[in-house]
Amino acid sequence: MHGVSFTLEAGCVLGLVGENGSGKSTAMNILGGVLPRDGGRMRLDGADYDPRGPNDARAGGIAFIHQELNLFETLSIEENLFIGGFPRLGPGIPFINRAALRRRAAALLEQVDIRHPPGTPLGQLSQGERQLVEIARALSGDAKIIIFDEPTTSLTTREAERLFAIIERLRRRGIAMIYISHALGDVLRLCDEVVVLRDGAVAGGGPRAAMTTERMISLMVGRTLDQLFPEREASASAAAPPAMPVLEVRRLTQPGVVRDIDLTLHAGEVLGIAGLMGAGRSELARILFGLDPFRSGSIAVGGEVIERPSPTVCMERGMAFLTEDRRGEGLLMQASVVDNVALASLDDYASPWLRFIERTRLGAEVERTAQGVRLRAADPAQALVKTLSGGNQQKVVLAKWLLRSPRVFILDEPTRGIDVGAKFEIYKIINALVAGGAGVLMISSEMEELMGMCDRILVMNHGAIQAEYRRGAFDGERILESAMARRAGEVA
Repeated sequence: MHGVSFTLEAGCVLGLVGENGSGKSTAMNILGGVLPRDGGRMRLDGADYDPRGPNDARAGGIAFIHQELNLFETLSIEENLFIGGFPRLGPGIPFINRAALRRRAAALLEQVDIRHPPGTPLGQLSQGERQLVEIARALSGDAKIIIFDEPTTSLTTREAERLFAIIERLRRRGIAMIYISHALGDVLRLCDEVVVLRDGAVAGGGPRAAMTTERMISLMVGRTLDQLFPEREASASAAAPPAMPVLEVRRLTQPGVVRDIDLTLHAGEVLGIAGLMGAGRSELARILFGLDPFRSGSIAVGGEVIERPSPTVCMERGMAFLTEDRRGEGLLMQASVVDNVALASLDDYASPWLRFIERTRLGAEVERTAQGVRLRAADPAQALVKTLSGGNQQKVVLAKWLLRSPRVFILDEPTRGIDVGAKFEIYKIINALVAGGAGVLMISSEMEELMGMCDRILVMNHGAIQAEYRRGAFDGERILESAMARRAGEVA
């Protein structure tokens, strides 16, 4: 990062955008005292600011709301709020003043609209409510500047709206905020000013009125993206669906989760699953891959019914599952790129008798697959996955499954939390999969993404398939109406 300059005024929300690796995190870590600066200078409230650590940043009134929340699930809300310094019974007395703790915690929770008692265990709160606890903790330290890093990645639409309302309230109180997000529509909605970083430098920016999504994308990637979704050579929308189904689901039911699910995925097709949070989309994906049980119905791959689905059996039948939680469920963050890519295929590269891994053959195939997805890692055998950008981490997950050559890909939020440039590359990988004859079941919360990538879209509502739409007849408003209907059959 070099030569980055910006000004943040009280009550202003500054949007900081850029591709993964553009320097956003580095800039914020310098501001937060995590990293030292090599040059330039910073001023805070008119005085020189040179933090020697995070404590200096906190003392200066700077708070950081990380994408991965820094909270303790086993502690109560009030204990999380004051983990850095509990109120004491008196000077020199090493006992916590529980009455003062609860009183001060209740006042903070009221500011962020949390109705739970302060003594409630944090583990009982939703992800959105936990994020509000982080904001309340920042307010407990009299924060003047709050930095939000991808705050809506794991939130439902309702939780995101609640967060936006809190941000507006903080703005009116004169608190300055830096909002980092790949959701460019949210940036335009919330921010007063926008700064775009590319390759560690400021590529451009300006007041919100002068910015558009297209302008920000152009500054981020250094070129104009005339279309956000790559074209496919052939599409199931141009003619009748291919004759060969690769996945058939009939009357699949698990009480309270999904009911009477019927769907067919064909070779060479991208079938989208739309719906609101809680509609059963991810739950359906987990059932299809044998991670969760179902009471009745059937799942068939390549025309053969899977009698007792399990991840092992589904993998043997040619299925792959890209989970929505790549960090927690899709990757070994402390392991190397090579070890992660090889993870699902070790048995295929074990010698027949002693079952030793044939590392030379495996390494060559891993390297070939990594190159095929344009994975950017200096030394895949040594580089830890945790050091990669979100887009490259997702490519590692895709490469892991590609090494097995599946015919059915279940992709749950495949581009969540990655920048527009990396998204475009993921889309090209998906197109290459279907061009090679695979079928892709794609779950996404982004309507534009589904309409740009899919041949058909199924809309889930309360665990059931509410409606089906084909390319050429996609209508975002009608799809949303189907997703929001109170129960199956109540479509306008």
